[in-house]
Amino acid sequence: MIDQEQEKKEIHRRYKAVLKAFKVPLKENEKQMLGKAFELALNAHSDMRRKSGEPYIYHPLEVAYIVVNDIGLGPTSAACALLHDVVEDTEFSLEDIEKMFTPAVAKIIDGLTKIEEIFDQGTLSIQAENFKKMLLTLSDDIRVILIKLADRLHNMRTLDSMPTDKQLKVSAETTYLYAPLAHRLGLYSIKSELEDLAMKYTDIEIYKEISEKIQRAAPEHQRSISEFIEPIEKKLSETSLNVNISGRVKSAYSIWNKMKTKRISFEEISDLFAVRIIVDSSYENEKSDCWKIYSILTDIYRPNPSRLRDWISSPKSNGYEALHTTLMSYTGQWIEVQIRSKRMDEIAEKGYAAHWKYKQDATFANQESGLDIWLNKIREMLVGDPKDALDFLNEFRQNLFDEEIIVYTPKGDFKTMPAGSKVLDFAYNIHSKLGETAIGAKVNHKLVPINHVLTSGNQIEIITSKRQKPTDEWLQIAVTERAKIHIRNYLNEEKRRYYSEGSNMLEAYLKEAKRPLDTDALSLILDKTKSKNKIDLYYRIATEQLKKEDIWAIFEKPSKSPSWFRALFGAKEKLDPMTINEAIQQQVKNKPESLMLGKDKQNVAYEISTCCNPIPGDDVIGILMPNNVIQVHRINCPNAIELMSKYGNRIVKTKWRENEQVTFLVGVKLDGNDRKGLWRDMSRVISKNLDLNVKSVHLDAAEGTFEGAIMLYISDVVQLNELMDELRKIEGVDKVYRMN
Repeated sequence: MIDQEQEKKEIHRRYKAVLKAFKVPLKENEKQMLGKAFELALNAHSDMRRKSGEPYIYHPLEVAYIVVNDIGLGPTSAACALLHDVVEDTEFSLEDIEKMFTPAVAKIIDGLTKIEEIFDQGTLSIQAENFKKMLLTLSDDIRVILIKLADRLHNMRTLDSMPTDKQLKVSAETTYLYAPLAHRLGLYSIKSELEDLAMKYTDIEIYKEISEKIQRAAPEHQRSISEFIEPIEKKLSETSLNVNISGRVKSAYSIWNKMKTKRISFEEISDLFAVRIIVDSSYENEKSDCWKIYSILTDIYRPNPSRLRDWISSPKSNGYEALHTTLMSYTGQWIEVQIRSKRMDEIAEKGYAAHWKYKQDATFANQESGLDIWLNKIREMLVGDPKDALDFLNEFRQNLFDEEIIVYTPKGDFKTMPAGSKVLDFAYNIHSKLGETAIGAKVNHKLVPINHVLTSGNQIEIITSKRQKPTDEWLQIAVTERAKIHIRNYLNEEKRRYYSEGSNMLEAYLKEAKRPLDTDALSLILDKTKSKNKIDLYYRIATEQLKKEDIWAIFEKPSKSPSWFRALFGAKEKLDPMTINEAIQQQVKNKPESLMLGKDKQNVAYEISTCCNPIPGDDVIGILMPNNVIQVHRINCPNAIELMSKYGNRIVKTKWRENEQVTFLVGVKLDGNDRKGLWRDMSRVISKNLDLNVKSVHLDAAEGTFEGAIMLYISDVVQLNELMDELRKIEGVDKVYRMN
């Protein structure tokens, strides 16, 4: 039974919380605007409930609270947050909103309504096109994006009530686009929470395990933080500095990333928590005060010189400023310490909103931050050369990430580029014509080739030749999406000139073989020749990279079963070299019932992805690709997360049938201390104890240590985990983990 009176009280309590979240008193007209927005939203959503059963009005109220409290936006943004679903879900129009409020409010609501359409399309190209349109709001009002991030955060907080496929779709979008966008806009706490919440649904068991370990260790962590902070507080209290010191345990997502990167367990992570010191200083003194605190810290604890990060002298491109250092505590733990001024901290926590607030101050009015530069770059991408929406989305994604280098032109102008960029990327960054004719460069006055990797501080002078032109190999050299797009466009334009000639030659080849050139034949040829598209195929035929015999061979039936098939399914012949995918594909083809797909997808072709090689027992997801083949991935596979964010409406519920006697090729990596008889003990566990078939073994030993990789056939995750547990018990084996 719904207690309407209780719900009414809760609605008004949440509205009051929004009003209290403002740090400065509201003007009378601002209060009236918010009151009107609240009443309109309340009436518009009066009969609506969320999947959880709660009144729908809770959602816009919580979004408004995040907008004010966590992001630091003003009354206009809060009113838009309250109204953000009114136009989409009710009979009210944008014209109604404009009449009742202002054109500015209507424009923001319009932007928010368009965003809702982005991820609800059936194909990636439509999604990407809409995303591109949505980003045009960056040119008008960035508050649209900030409110949308608040909306996404509350949706993630309340995702439990949604069905599994919806949880995966929304979590994948969050990991792929929203969390990086929050990071780029400087909203670190929101970015961190979005990543954690997404991990809760894409890495269920790992998230649960890490969260429980953090919870169990909380009292001990709190004690360690207090003991670490105590001497710092004592020393800083003897100065005139006004500081605030706090400590926190790192997020489950960041801990898991460190565990994966370093191949270590939770217990082996040395810096589980971080300490933050915020100093209340004037703008003129904040840098010197931060360095003064650093000096005091290094008098108390020993620093790790390689872990000092000075983002005060050179702020990150999203405006982040701080000093980061890692100190050795008295208990032998490495602890990360962040030192910031109050202004730096506000920008780090509230991102663009705080950055914009400080821009209103005369002291900062004429200063262009890295965030301004990035926003201008996005605007240039949007209004510059027309490009395919997918290319745009890829380029935008690349621009979201913060790993960047600063390089210089011969005249001393600086360019910010993604880390890992090469000379070729720099040339295309200056101009496409410069890129097309680049043959090398002088980097710091030294001659280097176009594939030379650049580092921060390099000064680059591009060397060109009129005879130079892009080749297919350049796509492997280039790192930035901008360079790849220009190279791809140039190559496609060149290849188009051979289109008719190649098409006619292919038709003649098939006519001679008495085969029609229909859609099925063309698809088969494209697949077997690994051609990217028809343009690429016809170019290769016209330039005789593919000959008549190559095309005919595609349609010839093999005279006998390939040797690897006989080896897999019982024949005596030795197993020939083959890819993991070939083995798995053949087994799935032979045992098509080993996966259960959605009700209406039983007769659709599917394939096991090679990027994560799922096996029975893994949580898996199927994604219906544009070619009508279902790709099966492990749920936490990075490629699956990207595909789910792009093809959200094509997710197919997929799970393994139980008790299927079918084996899959799996890789296990291990390392430790080398000793005599080590492989004998491993072999005993694999062959005698567990009766597993091995495909290949590779062991490298040097200076008393070893690294190894074993490829073997496993029936399911239970058997894999049993194997890894047994291998860990062997003397000398330190780490054992599954290969992707």
